[in-house]
Amino acid sequence: MTHSRGGSTATLYDAAVAAARSVPADLAVRAKGAFDAGPDDVSWADGVLLATPAHFGYMSGALKDFFERVYYPCLDHTVGLPFALIVKGDTDVDGARASVERITTGLRWRRVLPPLLVVGELRPQDLEDAAELGATLAAGVAEGLF
Repeated sequence: MTHSRGGSTATLYDAAVAAARSVPADLAVRAKGAFDAGPDDVSWADGVLLATPAHFGYMSGALKDFFERVYYPCLDHTVGLPFALIVKGDTDVDGARASVERITTGLRWRRVLPPLLVVGELRPQDLEDAAELGATLAAGVAEGLF
């Protein structure tokens, strides 16, 4: 699930999703915007990649809305769900990362990879890191490692 206004977060998310889809495994990858995803999508998933811009020291309003809609319907049904996180900010990402991790802790989801935290302008290395995150999450889910 992602949300992006300026496009940088979407660019990172797209790189991660493309890499996840390139993993040679029988794995269905569903990419949705935060406003479009709901409890059925989370229940369907064997793993989740979350991506958010950092706004005012917090996750995007769209991702918060997503969590508000899925929290109680998924609370007891998605315990242990593997997830990875991308946070993109202009000056700081720590508050956004912490807010997502507080909610995912409450959901009892399991972060299986270090978050990709990008501050400032996107660099080619950031896109490579996003692709590696997406491919690793997909491969780990497909192989039952996560």
